[in-house]
Amino acid sequence: MARGTRRSSTRDLGLLLLRVGVGGALFAHGSQKLFGWFGGGGPEGTATFLGSAGFEPPKLNATLAGLGEAGSGLLLTLGLATGPAAAAATGTMATASSVHAPNGFFNTAGGYELPATYALAATALALTGPGRISLDHATAHALSGRALTWLAYVAVLGGAAYTIWSRQRTLADRDEPADDA
Repeated sequence: MARGTRRSSTRDLGLLLLRVGVGGALFAHGSQKLFGWFGGGGPEGTATFLGSAGFEPPKLNATLAGLGEAGSGLLLTLGLATGPAAAAATGTMATASSVHAPNGFFNTAGGYELPATYALAATALALTGPGRISLDHATAHALSGRALTWLAYVAVLGGAAYTIWSRQRTLADRDEPADDA
């Protein structure tokens, strides 16, 4: 085996492991929200939490959060539409990070460490590509071109920014004293 081929094979194996690890964890998190699997709250429990955290309407936000995590996780694991899937994971995790940010960085204190790490790993996959052991490679990257990836990042991060802004407005409205007049 030639030296370059060995290095390429090792790189592809590393990307496969990264995709399966990050994608599998995201899929599991989304499945908690969508189906109540793995000890999750399911749609109702997730909607109740998100409503209390300022996400309106809570059921829609619970569904979008679950789909964003589970869908992007499954696609990353398969190495299919890797760029757009990474964008979806990044946007979902940016929104999740905004919920955890008041608790600081570390996950042990409820901080944003975990969603930020998922977002960083997903973006790294968008930049490097899924490797040769992927459905994207098998389909000549038909669903994961550079332009499609950038378009997905713009759309998803715009949506995340709006969702975070809307949540902040909802929380601010809750904090305002009611007029008794």
